[in-house]
Amino acid sequence: MSNKLPRKQIVAMGGGGWGMEPDNPLLDRYIYGLSDRKEPKICFLPTASGDSEEYIGRFYRHFAPKPAYLSHLSLFKPPTADLETFILDRDIIYVGGGNTKNLIALWKEWQLDTILREAWNRGIILCGLSAGSICWFKEGITDSIPGELTVLSCLGFLSGSNCPHYSDEPKRRPAYHNFLLGDKIVAGYAADDGVALHFIGDRLTNIVSSRPEAKAYRLEKKNGDIIETVITPKYLG
Repeated sequence: MSNKLPRKQIVAMGGGGWGMEPDNPLLDRYIYGLSDRKEPKICFLPTASGDSEEYIGRFYRHFAPKPAYLSHLSLFKPPTADLETFILDRDIIYVGGGNTKNLIALWKEWQLDTILREAWNRGIILCGLSAGSICWFKEGITDSIPGELTVLSCLGFLSGSNCPHYSDEPKRRPAYHNFLLGDKIVAGYAADDGVALHFIGDRLTNIVSSRPEAKAYRLEKKNGDIIETVITPKYLG
């Protein structure tokens, strides 16, 4: 019997994947390839979109051609009372975009935050874009409240903060800088659309991209100044 501990993996995407780039499979192919199963069990969590039926349909249509067992978890129409057994039987958990503030609130109400942490500890791959990226960090920058960007306390599986859509939405960069300068958010990572940050445990081990010009960024405050380090990902094309 092996005493090797399972690898805890999170793939946090600034944007992209099948939800934003239906004709660009590069990030989805990367995530799919992280599982050692021939037919991985992939579960979509559309909580941040209010469990949008249209979003759920797109998930099934995208992954249908792949050898995989597909499912989704709607908290508005739960498939079972035993959410723990349902989640822990999956290989990949894919979290969609939308309202992160509502996602966090609903997950905590259903104790899904605790279940997902156990899934992570067991080596089930956690991934997602936008809200599905922010949620795993200690803090994130969100547009959950209309008309403004705010700092949101998240699950804290990963230390630090996160901001998606960094170069793609003009208000993101100045907001992150201002929050850091005002000590309203901890240091962390930002990602452009098409960029995925791959963490093993709490360590960033790989950065990949579905777009050749997209970048990742490390942001921190030192001596009253913002240090923004640009990181060029590995282009998957």
